[in-house]
Amino acid sequence: MRARWGAPRWAFLTLILAASLAFGCGENHTVGMSGKTGELPDQEVQDFSLSETNSGALEWKLFAQYAAMYDVKNLITARGVRVHLYDEKAQPTSELTAREGEINQLTRDMTARGNVVLQSSDGTRMSTQSLRFLNRDQKIVSDELVRVERAGDVLTGVGFESDPELKHFKFRSKVQATVHSKSEELLGPRKSTK
Repeated sequence: MRARWGAPRWAFLTLILAASLAFGCGENHTVGMSGKTGELPDQEVQDFSLSETNSGALEWKLFAQYAAMYDVKNLITARGVRVHLYDEKAQPTSELTAREGEINQLTRDMTARGNVVLQSSDGTRMSTQSLRFLNRDQKIVSDELVRVERAGDVLTGVGFESDPELKHFKFRSKVQATVHSKSEELLGPRKSTK
């Protein structure tokens, strides 16, 4: 037995075809939560930069390959992060690089994650997987394993606190040091554990 397409079925198919053409052509429509919920970004930017000044003096400048702004959360997330830090005379003191980061838009505190490296202008190098920059206190902190290299000496430890120039820093636990000195040729590298 063969089914026949009557007028009501043709009308139904015509209505479906017209609806699919109306929604299928022209602008792309997406269904999802609005940016006002904080789930989706309010803005997305390529080649992003952000500066922080204090009484007109440049304190730091952030560059990112990509950034997304979440107004409800007062948060900026970034990928491919590089931050230049400056002293009170606006002279560069150090550079931070990381795979990704977050910036609190109210406090300007930053979190950096993934292959984080802070290189000071005097040659000191700090590396870890995660750190926070506390903007108001101008302090770098990390709860992770941190490695600091300076003039051939290497310090490692868990938990870290420092100024952005890496001039004054301290570890909280599991500290190890490898010290290279002129007597190394005779004695070899020394290790000490605290």
